[in-house]
Parts: sequence; structure tokens; C-alpha cells
Amino acid sequence: MASGSAALDEIVAKLKGSSDPKRRYEYVLWLAKKLPPAPAELQCESNRVKGCVSQVFVQPQLDEGLLQWQGDADAQITKGLLALLITGLNGLSAAEVVAVDPSFMAETGLQASLTPSRANGFLNILRHMQAQAAALAATA
Repeated sequence: MASGSAALDEIVAKLKGSSDPKRRYEYVLWLAKKLPPAPAELQCESNRVKGCVSQVFVQPQLDEGLLQWQGDADAQITKGLLALLITGLNGLSAAEVVAVDPSFMAETGLQASLTPSRANGFLNILRHMQAQAAALAATA
């Protein structure tokens, strides 16, 4: 199943290719380490993802009609999930981000490694990013 993002589909394929939940978890932690540090001013209420146990902040910038994301989280696994979404949604148009089908999350196999609250947080991060993209599209 295609998510609507080639980069996201590539990450899903990589995660799906591993039958070991520990390896998938380690990959998410590796993504967290690769996420560039976000500027302090990113941490404001409009960028905060609600419904997450961790503090998560994410912000898009529109660059020639395409979104570039930056974000941060205070827990490594959540930061990895955020990094997964940032990597998968960078360079898409706002309409493409809004159209991403969240069912890709089940295909990653990460639910076996995540607590229910983390899995819910993962969906909340995606929904927040989609809402931000929709708001940007409305003003563009």
C-alpha cells in the first residue's frame, strides 16, 4: 500500500523488511539521532503536538511550494517517530501531506514495539503535521 510519499514508502519497506521488533525499534532510535537540532523558538504552543505523552514540537516552512519540516521531542523514541515523519514528508506539497494515508503506520510493524500511548502519539504527530500543512495551503 502506498502512503502518498515515496520517501515514507521507502521507510515503511525498510521497517517491514525486518521481522525483528528490536531491529525496527533500533532503526527508529537511529532516525532520532539523525534529526538535526531544532531552534529553541520552534518550541511554542502552535507547534506543540497535543495528545503526546512526550513534549513534541514540529514546524513546516514553505519553500517554493514544498514543505520542509523541523522538529524536536524530549523522548528518543518519540523523536525517532517524528524523524520518520519529517523524513517521509519533507519535500511534499501541502496537499500531498494532507493526503497521506495513516494506514502506513500499521505496515511499519512498530505497533509491536510501541506502547499504546506512543502509537497514539505517532498518529497525533502525523495529524498535527497534516493540520499545519492544511493551514499553510489555505494561506498560500
